Amino acid sequence: MTGFSSRVEAVSISGIREVFEAAGEDAINLGLGQPDFPTPEHAREAAVEAIQSGAVDAYTSNKGTLELREAIAEKHARDNDLHVDPEDIIATSGGSEALHIALEAHVDSAGYRPASERAQSESAGQEVILPDPGFVSYDALTRLAGGTSKPVGLREDLTMAPETVEDAITDDTAAFVVNSPANPTGAVQSPEDMREFARIAAEHDVLCISDEVYEHQVFEGEHRSPAEFDDSGNVVVVNACSKTYSMTGWRLGWITGSTDRIERMLRVHQYAQACASAPAQYAAEAALTGPQDPVDEMRETFRERRDILVDGFERMGLECPTPKGAFYAMPKVPDGWVDEVIERGVVVVPGDAFGENGAGYARISYATDTETLREAIDIMAEATAALE
Repeated sequence: MTGFSSRVEAVSISGIREVFEAAGEDAINLGLGQPDFPTPEHAREAAVEAIQSGAVDAYTSNKGTLELREAIAEKHARDNDLHVDPEDIIATSGGSEALHIALEAHVDSAGYRPASERAQSESAGQEVILPDPGFVSYDALTRLAGGTSKPVGLREDLTMAPETVEDAITDDTAAFVVNSPANPTGAVQSPEDMREFARIAAEHDVLCISDEVYEHQVFEGEHRSPAEFDDSGNVVVVNACSKTYSMTGWRLGWITGSTDRIERMLRVHQYAQACASAPAQYAAEAALTGPQDPVDEMRETFRERRDILVDGFERMGLECPTPKGAFYAMPKVPDGWVDEVIERGVVVVPGDAFGENGAGYARISYATDTETLREAIDIMAEATAALE
């Protein structure tokens, strides 16, 4: 029988999925990483009109429609004060595919590195520095690309220190990942940090992959991108409509970067995907160019829920760095807390699902209505008291 590749054997089903499958059907789910709002109506209507007109019956350009890429470029000018050429944008099947093609295009596996660049005994691929705890796909996609994950710990406020990243760089480093606002922590990197990440990428000639899919869910501080401070072409930006416009099911993201990097990533994209879903491209164009009121409304609602949840943790006696963005909180929890909470009917995700340094924490998503969130807080409080 044909066996399985070592790359796929190096990854497993996400611990998040395992938690979902273990929970009861009537459980309150605080493990979901998606907004609980409808996609804006004007985005839906644009997709319907495109379908009815026949505009989506054929492939689009590999990079996506020009109109969508122009809308993305305008978004970066409006929100990030960045000039992005529409030709330096690839529309992807969600932010996940954007991460995938970035790593595939830039990370060498051991078997394809010149012998002069590796020790005879070396078996690992190039290194990718990742936040720990961090989004589960970073490690898995690195392994699938044949690379080696190099997790680094976070500060007390759960942000990633630039000096920690710089200290971790070796001759084998291909890239490092920055995620702000962050999943699973809700932490937001400072402008000074982002400037430093850009400097590190330039001075060490390594790639900075900046995952900015939660950029509009910032409650304190401001979102800044390392790309704003980059003159070297060593920063690529991953973004998506998923979290900003509650379009997780539409699977529409994008990646921007220097022309030479885009050309290499396009080689991966065109063979693996051909093009992003055409109906989703029309919906995304409408979302980006239409009224932005739904984005503001979601952000304010998430801020209110964040405050309710953090206040609940304080009353429970659980230490939790106040999340400044996204829609997650990551409190420190006692042994057995996650199991106790799940058994009582609330789904939360153990922190070690996001890396070894997540042990002793739990990730809670507050992407649920306020009444349900308050009910879940009461159940978590009961579970906490039961463990004292």
